[in-house]
Amino acid sequence: MGDPGERDGSWTLLTGHGHVLVEIARNPGARIRDISAAAGLTERTVQAIVADLEAAGYLTRTRTGRRTRYTVNPDSSFRHPAQEGLRVGPFLAALAAPGDAEPGPGAGPRGGPAAAAPAHHDCAGPGTPDPGRSG
Repeated sequence: MGDPGERDGSWTLLTGHGHVLVEIARNPGARIRDISAAAGLTERTVQAIVADLEAAGYLTRTRTGRRTRYTVNPDSSFRHPAQEGLRVGPFLAALAAPGDAEPGPGAGPRGGPAAAAPAHHDCAGPGTPDPGRSG
């Protein structure tokens, strides 16, 4: 048998696409360089992943001068059949919520606000009514 520490660090729960989408949900104005550092991927890999996510409808890119701002589509569905019918919005809200803050009054389990939705993002969080939809 090998060293247990080797085995534990050889995989992550999310793919590169998942890491990039979470980082964009956390910071829609992030540069490719910032996303790359946070996700532990090369800039070239992040560029390809962002193109994949945009082509699949998970996000849109808007250029303003020299900057790019991303908007995540929380109504996008997971692609794997095991998550058929589930939307990425609640998943991103949970993973993109601030978790480094000191717990305070009314704080949720990770130190952020209880039932936290992505703060200051261009996407609506779970439970946010869409003016164009009823129900």
